[in-house]
Amino acid sequence: MSVAIPVVICDDSRLARRQMARALEGWNVDVSFAEHGLEALEAIRAGKADLLFLDLNMPVMDGYEVLERVRRDDLPVMIIVVSGDVQSAAYDRVMAMGALDFIKKPTTPVVVAQVLNRFGLLQELENPPETPLEALTELPSDLPEYYQEIANVAMGRAGDLLARLLDVFVNLPIPAVAFTSRDELDLQLHHAAEQRIQTVSQGFIGQGIAGEALLIFRESNFNALERLLGAQSMGDPGVQTELLMEVANTLIGAFLGSFEQQMDISFSRASPVILDHFDGLVGDGEGGEWQYAMTINIHYSIEDYDIQCDLMLVFTEDSTPRLQQIASYF
Repeated sequence: MSVAIPVVICDDSRLARRQMARALEGWNVDVSFAEHGLEALEAIRAGKADLLFLDLNMPVMDGYEVLERVRRDDLPVMIIVVSGDVQSAAYDRVMAMGALDFIKKPTTPVVVAQVLNRFGLLQELENPPETPLEALTELPSDLPEYYQEIANVAMGRAGDLLARLLDVFVNLPIPAVAFTSRDELDLQLHHAAEQRIQTVSQGFIGQGIAGEALLIFRESNFNALERLLGAQSMGDPGVQTELLMEVANTLIGAFLGSFEQQMDISFSRASPVILDHFDGLVGDGEGGEWQYAMTINIHYSIEDYDIQCDLMLVFTEDSTPRLQQIASYF
């Protein structure tokens, strides 16, 4: 049997690493994992990576930095980017930096096979090993990591639509997923309401899950946003409201749509509204006895423009069992 091809899967998400490894199952590969770009570079220099599957948004060292370092140091590795950032500008950047191709998350064995076949790699990989890869048994250690990868893909879809709307490049962070106490969440939202910040809220419910999407937009961003969209409000609150709602509908709609698709669920959505002040979240009432919520926080920023906003998804405490049940199927 031929020597196994050394492959590194570099992604900060355990779920994403596991999905990518499953896409290579049965092929003659020796898989190693890296949680960030620095680990990937160490693996390349150690001879563990003829082929690297590379995420873009990671801590310590991101995918762009890895591509730049590989090009600068002329390291012997073929790189295929696998990312939830589906902006056309992201694709153009990684291809210009030497990537072989760009695969959108979440991926499938069929898509991976098509890409490898395109570069003449599939024939080398199609000799199945005699024993299963131990690496394929890697499992996420806790459920929140599932949500972070789902949020990562949904964030990318929403960021791509915003980039198209404004004809810009949107910087994407690593989504922050956490279980947040009621007191902490109340403090965050009350603080936002007291600042010069506009907040758009849209509730959603369905299949045992309820929550609220909040877009938090700083009023100081309006001038830059108006220039990008060719609007001149001259301080007209009506024009600013239209701009805010357009951004909110783009980000919230795309994020929830991708979340529904990945989780195979369907939400009924309330009409989005601008909050004049903070009265409470979905799930309040009946004494407001909930103690914590699962939150997803994403900080979007526009490259070369002073435009930033935060998208927060808040899932009620009684939604947690259903979310965990669905996530356990992954």
